[in-house]
Amino acid sequence: MREGPDIARIAALVADPARSAMLIALMDGRALTATELAGLGGITKQTASSHLAKLVEGEVLVVEAQGRHRYFRLAGPHVASLLEALMVFSSDAAPPLRTGPRDPALRKARICYDHLAGEMGVRLFERMQADHWLADDLTVTTRGREKLAEIGLDLEKLPSSNRPLCRACLDWSQRRQHLAGRLGKAILDQLLARSWARRLPASRVLSFTPEGERIFNGWLR
Repeated sequence: MREGPDIARIAALVADPARSAMLIALMDGRALTATELAGLGGITKQTASSHLAKLVEGEVLVVEAQGRHRYFRLAGPHVASLLEALMVFSSDAAPPLRTGPRDPALRKARICYDHLAGEMGVRLFERMQADHWLADDLTVTTRGREKLAEIGLDLEKLPSSNRPLCRACLDWSQRRQHLAGRLGKAILDQLLARSWARRLPASRVLSFTPEGERIFNGWLR
C-alpha cells in the first residue's frame, strides 16, 4: 500500500512538454484562454483543452467562466512555488553558463505569480534580512514596519488570508531566495501602483523605469 503524498501523480501532470509550457506561461498570475494557451504550447486548441482538463482535475489549475470565455490560471501560489523549484532543478542539469533565463530583462526583474523575482527580488529579500526588516522567523520587525511605511504599506491594512505574510521562494535564475507571501504581493502591487515598474505585455518581465529603479534602490539603502 502506498503511503504519503502521491508525488507521481503531480509529476505526471507537469511532465508533458506542452503542459509545462502552458503552466510556465501562467507563472505571472494571469488567466488565459485555451486558445491563448494552445498557441503558447504549440498545440491545437482541441489538444490543449484535453491537457487543461487534466490540470484542472488535478487541482493544478482553476478555471473561471466569463460570458462565452473560460479562463485558466494557476490554482495558487503553492503551484507557482512548485514550478519555480522545478525550473531551478531542471536548469541545474544544464551546462553551467546556460542556467536560468537567457533574457537579461527576465533575469533582472520578473513576476513570479504575484511577487517580485529575479535580481531585484533577491536584492530586496537579502536587504530585508541584512537590515533586520525581517526577523529570523520572517516576522516583520519594527524596523521593517518603518521601512514599509516609507512606500505606503501598512501591514494592518493588508487583506487577511490563510496565506503566510512572508515566505521565502527559491529564485530560478539567481539560485537564492526572494520574498513571496502576502507581503511579497503587496510590495509588487505598490511598485506597480507607484509606476516604478510595469508589466510587459504577454511576458513575465517587470520593467523598472529609470526613476523607479533609482527610488527603489534608494529605499533599500
